[in-house]
Amino acid sequence: ESDVAMSSKITSEFIRSIPKTDIHLHLDGSLRIPTLIELAKKDGVKLPSDTEAGLRELVFKPSYASLPDYLKGFAYTCAVLQNPENLERVACELAEDNIAEGVRYIEVRFAPQLHCRKGFSMEQVLHAVNQGLDRAKKAHNNTPAVKNGPDVPFEYGIIACAMRSFNKNMSPYFAEILNVMSHAPRKDVFAAASLEMARAAVNLAHHDGLPVVGFDLAGEEAGYPAVAHKAAYQYAHSHFLRKTVHAGEAYGPESIFQAITECHANRIGHGTFLFAHEMVKDPDIEDPKAFVHYLAEYIASQRITLEVCLTSNLQTTPSIKAVGEHPLRQMVDHSLSVSICTDNRLVSGTSVSQELALAANGLNLNRRQFRNLVVAGFKGSFFPATYREKRAYVRRVIDRYEQLEREMLGVTDDSRE
Repeated sequence: ESDVAMSSKITSEFIRSIPKTDIHLHLDGSLRIPTLIELAKKDGVKLPSDTEAGLRELVFKPSYASLPDYLKGFAYTCAVLQNPENLERVACELAEDNIAEGVRYIEVRFAPQLHCRKGFSMEQVLHAVNQGLDRAKKAHNNTPAVKNGPDVPFEYGIIACAMRSFNKNMSPYFAEILNVMSHAPRKDVFAAASLEMARAAVNLAHHDGLPVVGFDLAGEEAGYPAVAHKAAYQYAHSHFLRKTVHAGEAYGPESIFQAITECHANRIGHGTFLFAHEMVKDPDIEDPKAFVHYLAEYIASQRITLEVCLTSNLQTTPSIKAVGEHPLRQMVDHSLSVSICTDNRLVSGTSVSQELALAANGLNLNRRQFRNLVVAGFKGSFFPATYREKRAYVRRVIDRYEQLEREMLGVTDDSRE
C-alpha cells in the first residue's frame, strides 16, 4: 500500500478522536476572543475593536506582515491577565478547549513576570494558572468515560518562561528590576530576571507541589543569545527541572547548538532552521554542512524533542511559503523526535487537530510517520509524575490510539509500515 493511499486515510474524524498533546502552548496567545473582549471591558483595557470580527480583521489575522505584526496582539492579551481571577479563568478555558478536541496532555507556558506586580508575586501568578487548569482537569477526569471507559485522563504541566529581553513597559516587575539595576548592562539585568524566575519555578515544583515541569526562554533570538541566561539554566538543571529553549526559530543552527550545550535543553522550541547550514555564522566552524549533520544526528540520538508549530512558522517566516517547504519533512526523514504544537491558538488561529491535519496532508505522511508525531508529544513531555507513571500513561495513550486506528481506519499492526 503506497504512502499516498495511506495518508489519504488519515481522516479529520480520526485526528479529532485520537489522544493528542500540545507541549508548546503559550497561555497569553491562546485566549478565546469573547473572553478577551469581556475581560477588557471589565478591566478598562482599550481594544482596537470590541467585536470578534473586528479583532480578527485588525489584530488576530490569518496572515501577518512580520513577526512584530504577529506579536502585536500580546499587548492586549497580557493587559487582561493581570489578576488571579482572569488568569484562572483563561487557564481553565484553555484546558477546556483542548479537552473538547481530544487533546489529553498540555504544557502551558507563559512568563509570570509579565503578570506580577506589587502584592501579586510570581508564585501567586503560577498558583492562579494552576487552579484554572486543575479545575478543567478534575471535571474531565471525573467523567464515566475516563473512570470506567476508554477515554484517556487529561493531564498538564506548566512551563515557566524567562524573557531574552524586555523593557519597562512590559510589566511593573520589569520596570522595577530595570530601575533597581539601572547602572548594570542590559544583558546582566535580563540574566538576573531569568535567574529569579528559575529560582521561583524550582521552589514551586519542589516545595509547593505545583506541576511546574519546565523552564523556557522566549523572545527575540537575534542579538539576545541564550547563553546570556546560562546561570538561570544551570540553576534549573542543578535542581532537576527540565529545560526547553526557543531556538532556531529566527536564527540558525548555532542557536540550537547553544541551547543544548550551554543551557542543557531537553527539548527545542521550534528548531525551524536546524538544517540551514547557510545560516551558520561562526568562522571557526569550517564545514557548516558537517556541523549541521552532526547536530541533527546528536538531537536524533538523544531524543531531544523538537516542538514544531507549522501555522505559526508559516505566519512569521517569509521564506517558508507552504507546508511542503517546511523542514518538518527533513526532521521526519532524519528520524527526529518531533511533536506538532499550536504555539498560540488565538494568534495563529489554529488547534492541535488543524496542525496535525496540515502535517498529514501537506507532507503526505504515512501512517507510521503520523503515529510517531502524535506519540512523540507524550513521550517527550515533561510529565508531572514519576517516570514509571509516565510510562503507564503513555502506554494507555498508545493502546487507545491503536484501538481507534483499528475501529476508524481498519488497520492492523503490520499495515502501518
